[in-house]
Amino acid sequence: MEEKKSEINGHAGHKSPLPAVSIKSEKNSFKDRLMVFFKRNLLVILTVSGVLVGVGLGMMVRNMNLTRAQMTYFAFPGEMLLRMLKMIILPLVVCSLISGAASLDTRSLGKLGGIAVSYFLVTTLIASSIGVALAFIIKPGVGAGALNTNNLGLEGLSSNKETADSFLDLARNLFPSNLVAAAFRSVPYGTDADGMNILGLVLFAMVFGVALRKLGAEGEELIRFFNAFNEATMVLVSWIMWYVPFGIMFLVGSKIVEMEDVVLLVTSLGKYIFASILGHIIHGGIVLPLIYFGFTRANPFSFLSGLITPFTTAFATCSSSATLPTMMKCVEENNGVDKRISRFILPIGATVNMDGAAIFQCVAAVFIAQLNNVELNAGQIFTILVTATASSVGAAGIPAGGIITIAIILEAIGLPTHDLSLMLAVDWIVDRTTTVVNVEGDALGAGILHHINEQEMKKQREQEQHQEEQDLQEVKVEVVANVKAEEETSPLVTHQNQGDSASHETLDKDGVESVL
Repeated sequence: MEEKKSEINGHAGHKSPLPAVSIKSEKNSFKDRLMVFFKRNLLVILTVSGVLVGVGLGMMVRNMNLTRAQMTYFAFPGEMLLRMLKMIILPLVVCSLISGAASLDTRSLGKLGGIAVSYFLVTTLIASSIGVALAFIIKPGVGAGALNTNNLGLEGLSSNKETADSFLDLARNLFPSNLVAAAFRSVPYGTDADGMNILGLVLFAMVFGVALRKLGAEGEELIRFFNAFNEATMVLVSWIMWYVPFGIMFLVGSKIVEMEDVVLLVTSLGKYIFASILGHIIHGGIVLPLIYFGFTRANPFSFLSGLITPFTTAFATCSSSATLPTMMKCVEENNGVDKRISRFILPIGATVNMDGAAIFQCVAAVFIAQLNNVELNAGQIFTILVTATASSVGAAGIPAGGIITIAIILEAIGLPTHDLSLMLAVDWIVDRTTTVVNVEGDALGAGILHHINEQEMKKQREQEQHQEEQDLQEVKVEVVANVKAEEETSPLVTHQNQGDSASHETLDKDGVESVL
């Protein structure tokens, strides 16, 4: 019996069936884990595959010498993706900000808003400093004096607008005279009048949300309406996200087919491209994660790993606004950020926070100064930093939106704007990493605010618990006092206590006499 037992327990050599079972179970568990991983990250895998297939497809189709009409057909699925994402921006921004502002009390809204604005300003100022420093170290414009727009067969761009006028237009955009018109037109900031005035809509939605909160019970129905509208919009976003991999494939492919002489552009403007992209890598890969770690003491890269889909969308679309729907969904679902925080901070970030744009604008401004053999003094460098930080607030969250704001920086330091078309020629390369850094800054900002909010809530809960404990102690003291009073006055125990009371009196008297 003992031998059989030992055999069953696996002590009798090689004939035991247990290792085979364990290997099978290990295989099954690995297979299950792999299936779970694929199911969970299917959209990310498809999106990244879409970009890679798009690059290969673009390279193949590029050699076919397509006609203009054929190019349009090839780019059509990608164009549909951009149109879908832009379609959802207006309801998403307005409803999410109204419901976000209405769900937070005015005190915490002010505190979170203050922290958010400080974070955006500081990170953009750091980004501008990195851009200027890299431009002076790498010197992309030195030795490229012979390079001009005619060499590359480009048309010159000019802007005859004063810097002060541009900043006045920024203020005008904050307060649109017509909300309906603001949904599709903005005050001509820089040189661009088309596109949504998202800055004015953001400010209105925030103030309107606070006003609904102030109404109290009367505003509850409208808040519920905007909450439901917001949830429905997020459902639409989840449907659109499944089209993203297919759309991105053709969006990237069509961009590669449309490219002009890439070799000439990269050889002539290679240092400028390198300086800009290096700035984005430093800011997005080192500075922003360090700031996140400093606040939360958590691994920033595990936070960012849940945002691969919005980063891929940003890389393909070159639009912060178009990335907003997917970013909101992934930040909430993958990283567990509070909906009230994400829906309040991300629309503002997509409009105001442009770290990536600030880097390439500063590099571009110094590049054009070097190109024209202009020595920049300390005052002009300071002007570049401040103007880039301030003008990135009004930069449109659309492809090539930052080019317009470079004109403002150049006007501010008195440089010619006719070389701007050089920036536009390579913008399709630089704008991709720019947008990724822009949306990364927004996402990490949401993560930091979520952490700060959780800490505040934890403190509040501890204070409430402490208060409850104090209240309970007071109640216990009162109960003990009442019990003693009842014992003294209870008719059931008076007869028993009469003898005791008499003895207590004599004792008290003795005590008093002894003390005296």
